[in-house]
Amino acid sequence: MNDLKIFSGSANQALAKRITDYLGVPLGDIALGTFPDGEIYCKINEDIRGRDVFFIQPTCPPVNENLMQLLIMIDSALRASAERITAVIPYFGYARQDRKDEGRVPITAKLVANLITRAGANRVLAMDLHAAQIQGFFDVPVDHLYAAPVLNEHFLSLGIDLTNVVVVSPDEGSIKRALGHAKRIGGSVAIIDKRRMSADTTVQAHILGGEVRGKIALMFDDMISTAGSITGAAKTLLENGAKEIHVAATHAVLCGPAVERLKAANLNSLVVTDSIPLAEEQILPQTQVLTVAPLLGEAIKRIHRNESVSRLFR
Repeated sequence: MNDLKIFSGSANQALAKRITDYLGVPLGDIALGTFPDGEIYCKINEDIRGRDVFFIQPTCPPVNENLMQLLIMIDSALRASAERITAVIPYFGYARQDRKDEGRVPITAKLVANLITRAGANRVLAMDLHAAQIQGFFDVPVDHLYAAPVLNEHFLSLGIDLTNVVVVSPDEGSIKRALGHAKRIGGSVAIIDKRRMSADTTVQAHILGGEVRGKIALMFDDMISTAGSITGAAKTLLENGAKEIHVAATHAVLCGPAVERLKAANLNSLVVTDSIPLAEEQILPQTQVLTVAPLLGEAIKRIHRNESVSRLFR
């Protein structure tokens, strides 16, 4: 591991430290700051010539600043003659616009992928992309990890009665994810169907298949942004007699009214990972933060040693 160098941007230094602790290597010395006019300053304070360099930087809020910081760090390593540069992006921002669903709109996910590639990244390590096809937007190899094993292990460790569990898809787009979790955890599956009847009416939701009355409901999603969908689904479950409601998501973006909505949602637990750092005011009494550092650390080790990473995709 002597040729391995791991650096962290300012987006999630705590996660980077957990990853390096898992690997037993020191976190690289890098200076980051801003010039008086707000431009980002970067200097790598150690020799990386011919080294295998990894930059850990989720592009979470403030998205633009964290993205530019990542690009500048990559450029610094490229000009310092690093042998290989890997962008470790636990949360990939700008992922919502991944196709042209109407006229005169950008495909921002592709644009950002191009920026990272053109800056000099040789490969990318990401986790729970908002849309799996974003892997194909990069013209370099992408290793796409899933936090599902970490979340599943948490619920399995609780010792709950699996015969009384229902895994709920909060919308039609999350059906495949719900089926995957149900396969590992057990229990039945239910789907919440949300429909807006017209532009000026509220969303009507009902449950398709699966019995939730008296059940322990587990809901999984890739991220919680404004929490509108997940809290609306929780309300529907309560109205249909669910005994307990547990929500799990990989990325806790929690912007806008998310925290207030979650406070009012009567959740038994809110389980998220540390892919994005949480501010103190974003942590509720029922919030549990699980670390994905061992998962990312193992992937970094395997990439560095040119070993298979496919086992970690399961």
